[in-house]
Order: sequence, then C-alpha cells, then structure tokens
Amino acid sequence: MIEQDDFDIHTRLHTIVRGEDEAAMVESVGLALVKLPDVLNRLKPDIMIVHGDRFDALALATSAALMNIRILHIEGGEVSGTIDDSIRHAITKLAHYHVCCTRSAEQHLIAMCEDHDRILLAGCPSYDKLLSAKNKDYMSIIRMWLGSKEMVRVMRKKGIEHHPNFRAVKHVPFDQFIQLVAHAGCMIGNSSCGVREVGAFGTPVINLGTRQTGRETGENVLHVRDADTQDKILHALQLQFGKQYPCSKIYGDGNAVPRILKFLKSINLKEPLQKKFCFPPVKDNISQDIDHILETQSALAVDLGGTNLRVAIVSMKGEIVKKYTQLNPKTYEDRLELILKMCVEAASEAVNVNCRILGVGISTGGRVNPREGIVLHSTKLIQEWSSVDLRTPISDALHLPVWVDNDGNCAALAERKFGHGKGIENFVTLITGTGIGGGIIHQHELIHGSSFCAAELGHIVVSLDGPECLCGSQGCIEAYASGIALQREAKKLHDEDLLLVEGMSMKKEEVVSAAHLIQAAKLGNSKADSILRTAGTALGLGVVNILHTMNPSLVILSGVLASHYVNAVKDVINQQALSSVKTVDVVVSNLADPALLGAASLVLDYTTRRIY
Repeated sequence: MIEQDDFDIHTRLHTIVRGEDEAAMVESVGLALVKLPDVLNRLKPDIMIVHGDRFDALALATSAALMNIRILHIEGGEVSGTIDDSIRHAITKLAHYHVCCTRSAEQHLIAMCEDHDRILLAGCPSYDKLLSAKNKDYMSIIRMWLGSKEMVRVMRKKGIEHHPNFRAVKHVPFDQFIQLVAHAGCMIGNSSCGVREVGAFGTPVINLGTRQTGRETGENVLHVRDADTQDKILHALQLQFGKQYPCSKIYGDGNAVPRILKFLKSINLKEPLQKKFCFPPVKDNISQDIDHILETQSALAVDLGGTNLRVAIVSMKGEIVKKYTQLNPKTYEDRLELILKMCVEAASEAVNVNCRILGVGISTGGRVNPREGIVLHSTKLIQEWSSVDLRTPISDALHLPVWVDNDGNCAALAERKFGHGKGIENFVTLITGTGIGGGIIHQHELIHGSSFCAAELGHIVVSLDGPECLCGSQGCIEAYASGIALQREAKKLHDEDLLLVEGMSMKKEEVVSAAHLIQAAKLGNSKADSILRTAGTALGLGVVNILHTMNPSLVILSGVLASHYVNAVKDVINQQALSSVKTVDVVVSNLADPALLGAASLVLDYTTRRIY
C-alpha cells in the first residue's frame, strides 16, 4: 500500500518474527531495536510519525526517543483492552506531540499529564477516506472477508473455506475493504476496525470478547463479552444482521488529514526537545510512614472575601476541623503576608489535631486562571488583586501543591463533593450574598470557559434599563438581587423614613443593611416587600435563562439570601420557562460554608481521585 502511494522508500526492514505468540512479539521488538539505530542515523528525520498501538510501533517510538528524535503519535489516549492499552500509553509517554481521534482520548492524554498545547484533536485519518468513499461495483469484492491467520487456520480446519458462502483471506486492499464493510449485512470479530471505521457506514457490528472493552462505539455495535457461548453469538446475529444504523462520527468528520498537516507545520523544530509533563506542582516529596497513614487526610482551605480572610483545616469528609478568621487587608502586600502567616499557623496546628495536609485550595472573588494559579482580575470588593500569582509564593512557603479558583466555581465544587450536587451529572449553583456568583457542573465536570469567565451568572442582564451594576452595565441580576443592591434600596427607604415599621428599631450609629430590608418586609412593610419581590423575580429570570442555555437537572441556591429567594425563583420558572425545563429541581444549599468546602475540594478531589 505504501508503494502504491508512490512514497520514496529509503530503507526496508524485516523485523517481524514468524509466529503470533507473546515470545514472537518480544523477539520482533528486539530485532527492530537492533536494526533501527543505523537506519535513523542515516535518515536523520525531523519528526517521526508513529501510529497506533502495535508492538512494532513501540520499537520505533523507543528508538526515536532514545536517539532524541521528535515523535508525533497518532491515535493515542484511547482505551481498549489486552496488551494494546499498555503499548499505546507507553508510546504516549515517549511521544512529544499527540494527534487524537476523540474528545475522550484528548481528556485521557491530559489526565496522563501530557502538555495540552501539544495535543491535537483531529479525528481518525481513515475517516477522511471512509466518509468520501463513493459507491463502486462492490459485487466483485463482496465475497472477500478479512480474518487473522489463526482465524484462517480454524476455518480451514472446520472445512469452512470450501463452503460457497465463506471466503478466507489474509488481506483485503483498503479501497475494496471500504466497499465490503459498507455493504455487509454484519461484521463480526474482535478487531478495532469494527468499533471504529465501520461506524462511518452504520453497518451492524458484533464485537466478540473483551479486546475492545473501553473503546467508544456507536449504536451500531453490539458487544458479546462471553464470546465462548455459541447461543449468544447466534442470538446477536439474529438481532444485528441486515440492520442499517445512522452513520457515527465519534472518530472523525473527514477532515483529520488537513488538521494534522497544519499541526505538523506549526511545530517549531528549534524549540527544546526535552519533553515536559504537566504534573500538579509539588515542591517536596513526603516519605510515607505509619504516622501519615494514621493521620486524617485533609486540606487547607482559604476563602478570600470582600470583608474577611478565612483559613480552615477541612477533612476528607467535609468536616471543618479548625477555622481562623481575620479582616481582609486592603493592600496586596499585607494580604499576601497575612495569607502566608495564617496558612503556616494552620499547617502547624494540623499536626496537633492529627491531620495530614495534602495541599492548599484557595477560593477568591474575580476571574481566575486555575491552570496557573493566578488571579487575573478581581471584583471591586477586593482591592489590589489583579494579575496576582497565588500558587508560587504559598507553594514555596508551605512546600505543598496549591490550587486556586473563583469563589462561585468553588461553591459548585463543594456541592458536587459534599452537598445536593453529589452524583448529579448536570447542575448549577447560584451564590446569593454580597454579590451574585455561581458555578456550572456539566457532565460531572466544572466549566471554566475559554477565558475563565464561565458562570458569571450575576451579570446575566434581565432588564435593558435596570439599575447600574458594579460591573458598569445595567440591569444585571446582581444589580437587583445582591446584598449590595438590597442595602442600596434599604438606604433609600431609610433616608425617606419609609424603612422602619412597628417592631423595628435602629441605633443611631448602626449601618443600614439588607437584613433591615428583609426584617421590614417580614413585619409588613409593603415597599420593602415589593423590593424583595422584584429582586426575586430578577434572579428567577436569570435562572430561566440558565435553564434554556444549559438545561441542568438541578439548581442550587446558596448564600445568606437563598432561602428568601427560592419560592420567587420557582414561581418565575413556572410562569416563564419552557415546559421542557419546568421539571428542574430548585433547592437551597444545606452546606454551612460552601466557600471553604469548595476550596478544600480543589485539593481533595485532585489528590485522591485525579479528576479535577
């Protein structure tokens, strides 16, 4: 096939040892490793393209890596079965650049600590050919069938090769093979082709055994795990034969090759060859001993609020073992100094309360780059808090890994690990406090967005001519329903002597707050009640927009104002939402301290389950 495509062939290597057992594979790899160095020295390639998960590809990748040749691996990150997985992942660790076929494969590569910037989600190159294949005269090749050498031997032993409906062959040319699978009544076997390429045509497939367990498949694939049971296979044939399924594009859209070529051209051959892995930052390794085993695995959680700075020791079960609170300083230097001081104090105290600190999680207002641990820019409530690297100084001081995220995202993570969101695939958390924030969990994962600005739910506009928001816009939810907004309206009523009603009193020096407005409404102040109803309606409209955009199954209201808004939000959903989303559950969070618990979950989820 390579010759037919008119490639210039520099060298031919014969490395495959006869036989299909494990020893033959090992001997073939060894023979290739002996022969390849001389060839690579003569060729001096800029980049070595290695495909798939065969043992001969492992020999090639090993040789290139040891000879400091850049490696681009195609179809890494996938999961199947048998020894293929180990070989595929070993090649991934040797490769410098990666071209993967599916979104799941891309996520697997990232989870394996590969550099995200060196991963291309292109799709499967074979789909470029499959999806562009035109109907040809397939009747002349329909009698052909693809089988391994062992399968051919079995068929001969059984005398099947003499049956007019069977044809045993070792290889079918690719163009003919495409027509064969496109027009077959069913494909049966354990080849990856059945779960990958055949999906492009919607041809029914019966996958036998466990070799392809873990691979993504379309609805055309029916698995028979216990392939030794003849009745199951026959029953599967009765179910599958002759069906026509929709074409699956899980593995590609027909444009993989142009993407790969563009990716290859973008590679800078002058950049350092040394491969880098994206491990979470850890300064020192702590030896494992019986004292560590007996300790309670815990996290240091830091919450940077507009008023207070809090640090807590939080256990794996979400118990706040010890908490420290100080006023949040106004300047960057004082604030960072206090954070370090409080964290050092808490880390020292952790030993006394028999807690092993796994890392530090920080919840802060503003827009955060969680990959780098940097606060990009903050809210007006926290001054001098833009372009701040929190990870480096704290990690250097404590010799612990540090994670940083937005307070709304942390609240969502807290609900996912400890609250109503536990086990829920898609839900949204809304924080109702001094401001309005939130976080979105989609398919069990937190959404950050392309510029780390996802889930700024407080700045959903619900009125074009509404009150001015701190962000500079008008009509945001936060401008109606936040603690600051309610305090603003309470002051207006107080200035007009319309706030206090019978049963209320205020000291001369007491500052008017949102709490006074809520109290007045409860005691029958109609104007205060109207303001709260407007705020609840604004929040409800925002939730309706979220439902129509994300379609979550659960909305969790968190924060001090949540219980005052929950009924109003439910009413607006019933009045304004599409019928298909009205069944959503709206609940009030039962977590006492979501900010600290969310900061802790940044640490606890990653260090114990590697999913964040």
